[in-house]
Amino acid sequence: MSKIVIIELGCANTASVLFAFERLGADVVLSSDAAEITAADKVVLPGVGAAGYVMNRVHELGLYDTIRSLKQPLMGVCLGQQMLFDSSEEGDVACLGLIPGRVKKLEAPAPLVVPHMGWNQLEIVRDDPLTSGLTNGDYAYFVHSYVCPVSEHTLATSDYAAPFAAMVRKDNVWGCQFHPERSSVAGAKILENFLKVPS
Repeated sequence: MSKIVIIELGCANTASVLFAFERLGADVVLSSDAAEITAADKVVLPGVGAAGYVMNRVHELGLYDTIRSLKQPLMGVCLGQQMLFDSSEEGDVACLGLIPGRVKKLEAPAPLVVPHMGWNQLEIVRDDPLTSGLTNGDYAYFVHSYVCPVSEHTLATSDYAAPFAAMVRKDNVWGCQFHPERSSVAGAKILENFLKVPS
C-alpha cells in the first residue's frame, strides 16, 4: 500500500484530510520532516489562511527545496494549490514556482461576496487520472478569496463572477482549489484517484 504524507505546516485543518484518506484505506501520516516527506509514495500539501504565512512556515521548516524537488505525486489542497504557482497577490509573496502563473484576488460584484464559501460546480476541461469518474456539473466545496489562473495546466474550472482554475496539473504536481475532503462523492473520488496515480 502506498504511504501518503500530509505536510504538517501548523496552518491547516490537516485532520480532516487525513481522515478522508484513512476512510479510503490509505496509509497516511502527518509530517514536517523532510526525510519522511521525501520518502513518501505520495505527498499532500494542505493550506488554510494567508499565503505569506504559509510560505513563511515552509521556509521556517526548511521544506522549500524539499517540496520543489519531489518527483512523486504531489497534490496541493485549497491554499495548497495556490502555493504551487509562481506567486500570489496576497501579500505579494513568492510561492513554490511549480506551476506557472500568479494567483490573484477574487473580484466579485454584488450580490456575490468574498470570500467565496460554499458549493460550486466543476467543469472538466482536460482528461486526467485525477478527473476520472467526474462529470461536468459535479459539486465541490470552496472557501477562498484568491483564484488561480486558467491556463494549459487547468484540469477543471469553476465559475464565481468569472471562471477560475479549480483543478490543475503540471507533470507530477496536482492541485484542487476546493476541499476534496469536504466535497462528498466527487471529493472522495478525487482522493481515490490520487491514491491510484502511479508513484
